[in-house]
Amino acid sequence: MKQHLRDLLLTVLTPWRSAPAWRIAFSGGLDSTVLLHLLADLATREAIPPLSAIHIHHGLQAAADAWPEHCAEVCRLLGVPLDVIRVHVQPGASIEQAARDARYAAFIHLLAAGELLLTAQHRDDQAETLLFRLMRGTGVRGLAAMPEQRTLGKGKLLRPLLSVSRATLEAYATEHSLRWVEDPSNADSQFSRNYLRQHILPSLTARWPQATASMARTTAHLAEAQGLLDELALQDLAQLDSPTEFAWLGLLSLELAPLRTLSAARQRNALRHWLAPLTRLPDSEHWVGWDSLRDARDGSQPIWCLTDGELHRANGRIWWLPAAWLQPPAAVTVWHDPRHTLALAGNGQLGFNGEAPAGEFHVRYRQGGEVMHLPGRGHRDLKRLLNESGLPVFVRGRLPLLYQDDQLLAVPNLPGLDGTAHGDWRLHWIAPTNDQSLS
Repeated sequence: MKQHLRDLLLTVLTPWRSAPAWRIAFSGGLDSTVLLHLLADLATREAIPPLSAIHIHHGLQAAADAWPEHCAEVCRLLGVPLDVIRVHVQPGASIEQAARDARYAAFIHLLAAGELLLTAQHRDDQAETLLFRLMRGTGVRGLAAMPEQRTLGKGKLLRPLLSVSRATLEAYATEHSLRWVEDPSNADSQFSRNYLRQHILPSLTARWPQATASMARTTAHLAEAQGLLDELALQDLAQLDSPTEFAWLGLLSLELAPLRTLSAARQRNALRHWLAPLTRLPDSEHWVGWDSLRDARDGSQPIWCLTDGELHRANGRIWWLPAAWLQPPAAVTVWHDPRHTLALAGNGQLGFNGEAPAGEFHVRYRQGGEVMHLPGRGHRDLKRLLNESGLPVFVRGRLPLLYQDDQLLAVPNLPGLDGTAHGDWRLHWIAPTNDQSLS
C-alpha cells in the first residue's frame, strides 16, 4: 500500500517538481497526517522542493487549543518545518463556510509566487461534496465538485489524494502507527456535511459498494462538460469585446447587441464566465435580473444588483461596476500645485498633459446645475454637454471637475471640455479601475 500511494503521489506531483516550495495544509487529522507522512518519506528518497506544513488554528472550540502542539510534535519527528497561523472566523449563517473563508485567506496570504499548497481531500470527500451541492441545486460547475488543481493567490492548490478512498488512508495510518487528532465537531450531524458523511454515504455504499468511485467518475465527467462550456463562453465573449471610446474608464464592458443574438442559455453561460472572477454568482431565480437589464427599453438606465457590484447598461454595452465604484468620492479637494499629479481620495489621479496652468484649483463633483463657458459657444449647461459627449450616466457623479475662482474651467478626458480652449494643456483623469484602487 505504501508503495502504491508513493507512486501515485510521484505521478501527480511530477509537474510540480520545479515549484519553489511544497506546503502542506496540516490540520492534524487523519487525512492530512497521512499526506504529511507520505511526503516526508518521499523527501528522503527523491529530490523535491522544500517541504513545510501550515496549521490553521480557528479558535472555535476548546479542544482545538491542543492541536498546534500535537502538529508541532508530528512535524518535529518528521523533520518538516511548521507554521501555526491563528485566524478570526467571522460570525455568520454558516460557520463551516466562514471557517473555510478564513482558512483560505490565510493560505493566500502565506503562499509566495509559484508555491504549491497540498491539501488532503480524498475520494469520499469528493462524493460528499457532490451530494451536498446536489441538495443545493447547483449547476454544472458546482457539480464538478473539487478540482484536482486550481490557482490560489500567487500559487497553486493541489489535491493529490482525490482518487484515494478514506478506507485506504485509514489502513495506511494503522499500518504506520500514525497518531492524529479527532475534531469533536465532526460528530455533530447538525452540520450538513457531517450528516451526509454519517448517514447518507454509509447507506449508499452499503447498497452500492462502488458508490464513491462512481460519484468521482461523475464529477470528472461534469468537470469535462464545464470545460467545454468554458470554451464556448470564451468564443462568445471574444465577439462581445469590441473597442469603446470610453476605454479610459478602465471598467469591464461587453457589447450588448451580439450578446442578445445568442440563445438565453448561451447568454447565461457567457455571463457566468465573465462575472465569476468579479462577484459571487446569483442562483437560478435571480437571473431574472439579467432579463430585465437586457430587455429594458433604450434610453432607460436599468441596473442588475449583484453581491459585489452592479451591471449597468449604457452606449449599447453592459458595464461592470465594482461595489467600491458605487461609493461617492470626497466632496472637494484643493490642488495647490498643478505641476504635480493630484491623488483623489478613492477616485484615481488627476493631472495635466502639457504645461500646467498657474494658480490654485479646486476639484469638485457634480451637484447639478453646473454651467461651463466655452469660447465661441458661450455658457452651456454641463448636463447637456455631458449628454453630447455620450459619457455614461453612471460615471458622471465620479467625474472630477476643475474649478478656479468658482469658475468651471475643465472636465477631464472629454474632447472640447478638457481645457484645450484655455491654453496648451489638457486635463487628464486616470480613473480607478478596481476595488483595490478605490479602497
